[in-house]
Amino acid sequence: MFSKLEEVESRYEQVNLLLQRPDLASNQSQYRQLMKELSDLEKVVSLYREFKKKKSAHQSNIELLGQEQDAELREMAKEENRELEGELESLEQKLKIALIPKDPNDDKNIILEIRAGAGGDEASLFAEELFSGYVKYAAKQGWRVEINSISEGNVGGFKEVVASVSGESVYSKLKFESGVHRVQRVPKTEAAGRVHTSTVTVAVIPEVEISEVKIDAKDLITETMRASGAGGQSVNRTESAVRIHHIPSGLIVHCQEGKAQSANKERAMQILFAKLQQIEDDKRRKADSDARLEQIGTGDRSERIRTYNFPQTRVTDHRIGLTIHSLPQIMSGDFEDVIDPLIAHFQAEALKNQSPRA
Repeated sequence: MFSKLEEVESRYEQVNLLLQRPDLASNQSQYRQLMKELSDLEKVVSLYREFKKKKSAHQSNIELLGQEQDAELREMAKEENRELEGELESLEQKLKIALIPKDPNDDKNIILEIRAGAGGDEASLFAEELFSGYVKYAAKQGWRVEINSISEGNVGGFKEVVASVSGESVYSKLKFESGVHRVQRVPKTEAAGRVHTSTVTVAVIPEVEISEVKIDAKDLITETMRASGAGGQSVNRTESAVRIHHIPSGLIVHCQEGKAQSANKERAMQILFAKLQQIEDDKRRKADSDARLEQIGTGDRSERIRTYNFPQTRVTDHRIGLTIHSLPQIMSGDFEDVIDPLIAHFQAEALKNQSPRA
C-alpha cells in the first residue's frame, strides 16, 4: 500500500509542476483535466502526509522512551503514543479506502427517475413523498434539483417524476438508491385501518457527455406538444414540451418543465444520452462474471432494496440488513442515515476484494 501511496504523491507533485507551464493557458481542456486530477490526488496525498507526520511523531516518542530517564516525561510520551496509535490506525483505514479504484461515474450529476409501482394511488402518493425527501436531502448537500417532467397521479402524487440533480459527488452518494422501494402504511382512504403495501421504483442514471454516446439523427422521432399539469398561466399556451423516441432502443423520453422548446429538447436529449449509456454499462456488467461488486446494488429495479414501515416508523435496507426507527427524519431529508452505512458497507466489500499488492 505504501509504495502505491508514494507513487500517488509523486504524481501529485508532477501534476502541480505541469499546471505551472505557461503554454497550458491556451489549452483549457488539458488544464481542466489536470485540475480535476490534482483535486482527486490531493485527497489521498493530504491523508498520506498527515499519516507520515503522525508516524514520525510516534517514532520520535519511541526513541525518547529508549533514552529518557525522567518518569513524568516517559509517561507523557507513552500517553501521546497511545493516542497516536489510534489515529494512525484510523488514517491507515482511510488510506486503504482512498486507494480503492474509483467508480468513473462518482463525480457525475444524475438523472433521477421515480415511478409509482404496485399499489395504485397510494404508490403515486409515496412517489411524491420520496421525491420530496430526496429534494430536501439534496438541499442539505448543496445540490441543485431541476424537474424535467412530471406525470401526476389520479388523486395527487406522481405517477412519474424525472429530475436532474447536479452538484459535488451526486452519483457517488445516490447510486445505491436505484431499485424498488416498498412502503407499508394505512392509506388515508382505508376505513378499516388495514396496512397496505405499495412500491415505487427509483432509477439513478449518471449523466454523460454528448461525445460519449453516438446517436444517428435518422433514428430519432421528435414530437412537440403542449405541457400538461400544474405550471402557471403559460403552461398550455405554447407547444414547449418535447418527446423524443429513439427507434433502435425503443426508449422514449420527454421534458416539459422548461418554458422554451429548445431548452426542453436539449434536456430530453441529455436524458436520452444518459439512458443509452446506462444500457451499455449494464451490458458490460453482465458480461463480466468477475465484477461481483458491480453486481451488488447496480440498480436492478426488480430488486426490493428498502422498506418504509410507517406504523412502526421503521426503515429497513434489505441489502445490508440495516434497520432504523427514524422514518420521519429520513422522509424529511435525513437520508444520510441510510446512505452513509451503505457507502461504508460497499467500501468494506471493496477492501475485501482488493489485491494483496494494492
